[in-house]
Amino acid sequence: MLKFPIYLDNSATTPMDPRVLDAMVPYYLDHFGNAASRNHPFGWEAEDAVDKAREQIAKLINCTEKEIIFTSGATEGDNLAIKGIYDMYARKGNHIITVTTEHKAVLDTCKHLEKLGAQITYLGVDSEGNIDLNELENAITDKTILVAIMYANNEVGTIHPIKKIAEITHKKGALLFTDATQAAGKISIDVERDGIDLMAFTAHKMYGPKGVGALYVRRKNPRVKVTAQMDGGGHERGMRSGTLNVPGIVGFGKACEIAMNEMDADAERLSKLRDKLDTALLSLEESYLNGNKNSRLPQLTNISFKYVEGEGLMMAFNQNIAVSSGSACTSASLEPSYVLKALGLGDDLAHSSLRFSLGRFSTEEQVDYTIEQVTKAVHKLREMSPLWEMFKEGIDLSTIEWAAH
Repeated sequence: MLKFPIYLDNSATTPMDPRVLDAMVPYYLDHFGNAASRNHPFGWEAEDAVDKAREQIAKLINCTEKEIIFTSGATEGDNLAIKGIYDMYARKGNHIITVTTEHKAVLDTCKHLEKLGAQITYLGVDSEGNIDLNELENAITDKTILVAIMYANNEVGTIHPIKKIAEITHKKGALLFTDATQAAGKISIDVERDGIDLMAFTAHKMYGPKGVGALYVRRKNPRVKVTAQMDGGGHERGMRSGTLNVPGIVGFGKACEIAMNEMDADAERLSKLRDKLDTALLSLEESYLNGNKNSRLPQLTNISFKYVEGEGLMMAFNQNIAVSSGSACTSASLEPSYVLKALGLGDDLAHSSLRFSLGRFSTEEQVDYTIEQVTKAVHKLREMSPLWEMFKEGIDLSTIEWAAH
């Protein structure tokens, strides 16, 4: 029996796994101590719980527990990594390289640093969201201190070849930071194998609580340091002050432990469901897959339906299915996604895209219903569209001169 609305927006956030909640509850009610209180059992219990979670989180990405710095989430992790490296390595240089399709938490942080004198290179991507590795290599100078490239894209799911990127970055003497928010807990990440120096990720994208994340900071080969962006009691090896969110951290640890055990099975099941969704929706006339078909996250697909407005499409089934569209609605305008624009999509395709992101609790029944409803909505909206009618009559819309108002 289907329950509505159906949630297919797991790249925005995930529902909490009940096992995670069960692990957290005692740390709200009984073991509520401050992990920095070293004088009594309440503090010791909290500290032990944090230590255990640190180990669980470290194990997921194959690092040591001392390399995990707790944050409030991936946005803070991105800020701490990029600003912290910029401050710490200022004597070496002021050049940072990133990509036009990064999350706003990375792009806006880089734009902020530009105002402070940083030189930022924004690499472009091809039509599938891939960077050109030769272009990356040529962009690195003796003033380059950091390369900031996400592990996998949050809108189209394209996975970057992080290991190769790390080799190029290190050969030229720079550090590699990756925002792994969408990838952590979904696909295998090994900071040693991949050559990652800093990495931000968060609990709420992997069935854990909101408001808690981590920044991995490498301790040896090379030893990486970041300047704290928040001052206080010198918590987290002096990199991030503030009373630790013990229940959140416990939940994050449990979420990582579950991901470690179930990630492969989840990925196999979800990629089959995603492929079923793809096959059905891409069989619709004038529908296009966005991103890299062969190197992408198992749970995510982004499809454009030409001659249909994405927001209108969502409204057609919005009460029953939660997905996200390729347009960010602001009060003044409806801007198409900057990620899709960077892939070279025209406004028409960028405006007509939907992101479907499946999760641990998604079912085949939900996918079947979604296929049926999206197909119906696309047909209905196209029937109402004069552009679709003109296209079907064989008129080349790019040749039409639209009258000005």
